[in-house]
Amino acid sequence: MNEPLLASQLIVRVCLFAFSAIGIFGGSLQMYLDQPETAPRLDNVHRFMAGVYLGMSFICGWAGFTVREQGTLVYLIALGVFIAGCGRLLSMSKVGHPEPRAVWLGYLTPELVLPVVMAVAQASRT
Repeated sequence: MNEPLLASQLIVRVCLFAFSAIGIFGGSLQMYLDQPETAPRLDNVHRFMAGVYLGMSFICGWAGFTVREQGTLVYLIALGVFIAGCGRLLSMSKVGHPEPRAVWLGYLTPELVLPVVMAVAQASRT
């Protein structure tokens, strides 16, 4: 299929590739790094979640490459990223902002905004 992507498909693809790149970098880094000043149980959970994060990055990349064929999966990925962002927001409201504050707010913003952009773009395809 050599037809150009619709603008909405291109937006979805860019969002999926962004999630994929963030997940590959973040998941790999968190898998490698330990969780400072932690108990074995928390480190175990931390690295498990890093593996989930890394694994999701490959799903996002595949969905980005096959964006023309994707339907519900795009919405599920958007929902998952949005819920993860809500978890980060809940953490910040319960225990405070990690330092440097601007970096963590920089993580939070695309986690709350890009899923909405992606879902709206996906919905406009139909």
